[in-house]
Amino acid sequence: MADQRKIAIVGAGLMGAGIAQVFAAHEFDVAVFDPMEKARASLQDRIRANLEVLGDDDVIADRVHAEADLKAALKNAFACFEAAPEKLELKQAIFAELEAVADPQTLLASNTSVIEITKITARIKSASRTLGTHWWNPPYLVPLVEVIPTQRTAPESLDKMMALLSYVGKKPVHVKKDVPGFVGNRLQHAMWREAHALIADGVCDAETVDIVVKNSFGVRLPVLGPIENADLIGLELTRDIHASILPRLHSLEGPSPVLDANIAAGRLGFETGQGFRDWTEAQMQDVRETLLQHLQSVARNT
Repeated sequence: MADQRKIAIVGAGLMGAGIAQVFAAHEFDVAVFDPMEKARASLQDRIRANLEVLGDDDVIADRVHAEADLKAALKNAFACFEAAPEKLELKQAIFAELEAVADPQTLLASNTSVIEITKITARIKSASRTLGTHWWNPPYLVPLVEVIPTQRTAPESLDKMMALLSYVGKKPVHVKKDVPGFVGNRLQHAMWREAHALIADGVCDAETVDIVVKNSFGVRLPVLGPIENADLIGLELTRDIHASILPRLHSLEGPSPVLDANIAAGRLGFETGQGFRDWTEAQMQDVRETLLQHLQSVARNT
């Protein structure tokens, strides 16, 4: 019988640990399965490090337990969140195992950024309890979770997941159609595609792109979404603007050549200290700290 206060997670990496922290902070018992001993051994310490930065009680980490046995992790769990790498075949294999060992009433959710949930759960017979939950990184600071049912997901499974996520302080949204990237990443990467195209076409350099975004519409985004903005300025003006600009935007179907050129040159981003821009250690640390402080401020005021 499912325990309303037990959550299972598959994967003790960045996202799995972060999701575990969210539920543990709301006094759930969390079992995290991972086949890698190193990931299991460091799980509580990584969560404690997060809690220390946030100023939260590290007793929260004591509610999270690493498991080397999948069946033990899933026993009596109300819901299980799969947080494995973004590889379709791997996720399909995990869901086959989950279906085989999970209690019949356990909700089975995949945390994926872009892969269609229908594909991940295609081989599952008890698909009425499966759905997608796209958490954003870091899960314990970003409010949104996109909840994606498939055509085989039972309405009550969707309702239970939405209620569970709301209970632990998340902002769940129901994505009504299972499309790659769902809502958030489709919007985000449409902007990224145009940003890369502007750089590739010599319209501006990489630093200018970031300055423009952060000091113009980016300032409004926390309080004014794109649809609100369209209604605010009026749909006739919106149509006139789109008639002029949309035909001139890029519509590449694959990654930008400027990405390929940087990768070929060994410019991989923070990993190498060079990407679109050159980065010193101090600059990279400043970006990380500024982002963390901003997300903490948002979390406190949400």
